[in-house]
Amino acid sequence: MKKLLSVLLVICMISVMLAGCGSDTQGTSVASAAPSSAAVSGQAAASSKAEPTRATLNVMMSFPRFTDQMEAYLNQFKAKILAEKNVEAVINLEMPSSDQYGNIIQTRLSSNDAPDLFTLHASADLPTYVKAGYVADLTSQPLADKLYDDVRKTVTIDNRVYAVPFESTVWGYLYNKDIFDKLGLKVPDTLDQMKTVVKILKDNGYTPFELAFQEQWVPQLMTALTLGGKVSGSIPDWTDRMYQDQGSYKEVAEIFDVIDLIMQNGTKNALDKGSEQGAADFANGKAAMFVQGTWSAESILGVNPDIKIGVGALPVNNDINCTKINLATTTSLAVYSGTKEIETALALANYMLDDKDSSALYKELKFNPVAKCHSFAQYSWAKEASSYVEQGRSYRDLVLPNAVTDEQGKLLQSYYAKKTTKDEFIKVMDKTFKDANRAAAQAK
Repeated sequence: MKKLLSVLLVICMISVMLAGCGSDTQGTSVASAAPSSAAVSGQAAASSKAEPTRATLNVMMSFPRFTDQMEAYLNQFKAKILAEKNVEAVINLEMPSSDQYGNIIQTRLSSNDAPDLFTLHASADLPTYVKAGYVADLTSQPLADKLYDDVRKTVTIDNRVYAVPFESTVWGYLYNKDIFDKLGLKVPDTLDQMKTVVKILKDNGYTPFELAFQEQWVPQLMTALTLGGKVSGSIPDWTDRMYQDQGSYKEVAEIFDVIDLIMQNGTKNALDKGSEQGAADFANGKAAMFVQGTWSAESILGVNPDIKIGVGALPVNNDINCTKINLATTTSLAVYSGTKEIETALALANYMLDDKDSSALYKELKFNPVAKCHSFAQYSWAKEASSYVEQGRSYRDLVLPNAVTDEQGKLLQSYYAKKTTKDEFIKVMDKTFKDANRAAAQAK
């Protein structure tokens, strides 16, 4: 009897256990088929916390004076793309000196070691780089439709947009308005008027021109302005003929009349002074005029926020038709066509004209508005420069081979040091232009 009771007890226990297992199995199955709202929320939260995609961009820019500003803006982009796209962007920013930048970027491009985004000179470099296939087409990107029409044209080739303009400049030489107003001076329209201004400045104890020629691109600005004025005003076919080996610098030799006036009436030891020191000295009133573009405004105002800057067209001769302002889009940002991070690179290019953030950047850099999304006012010096454009007294920046531009700067340094004559300058420049033409022909 006891054995029977024991067997019955075991059977009951097994039945209870099996019932419990069946209940658990049924519960698991139901839960799997219809998860609770809490479970769904938990899964969504887990999904939203997925590891971000990582993208590394190498960015090279040619204005080291703006390193702090660009680093801050790139950090804003990193935060934005992480929040909106869950992309963790790592950006390596390189800022070579302006003097070295051209050679460095050309070497990197030709050796397939190009950065993902890089700056270039829209007038001088863009046609060459587009032809070589180095830059991506940005026409379909949102940034293209934001550009002002006249600015868009400067970064467009064959109806395709290839770069984001940074510096859309209307520039000539800078002058100290306080000094000019104090002496009752007007901005000269002819070379003779400029000579009078120089004399009055010297008679009143002012050094007429700030000279800072340590970097070759700075003295080269004198040729940029004088050639632009002379060619656009009296020999508009000169550039085309130079590209055909049918022209000569002899035709524009009078550019040295104003170059001599500047060099002979400027601050001392120009070859020992870089552009930043020159900007600081000009800001502190050590000279009344500075052959430098409006891109130096940030450096000048950083030293003396109260200085009143003016912009004038540099006279080449006594023909007012040759006294014109330079209208150009210079530093622009391109996307390398071979980048492996094309989506992130394009996102950064578009962020340069971000509807919300880009106005503050361009204003801080003292650049002119270039797009419809820019809501800040032009600075007084930019308005003065633009008045020349309104009068029809402007020209588009001449497009010269890079080798020609570089050589002009080197030769002007040598000319200042009295190691090169005008005749030697002309001879070397004619040869340099022909050599550049030959190199371009061989590259085709």
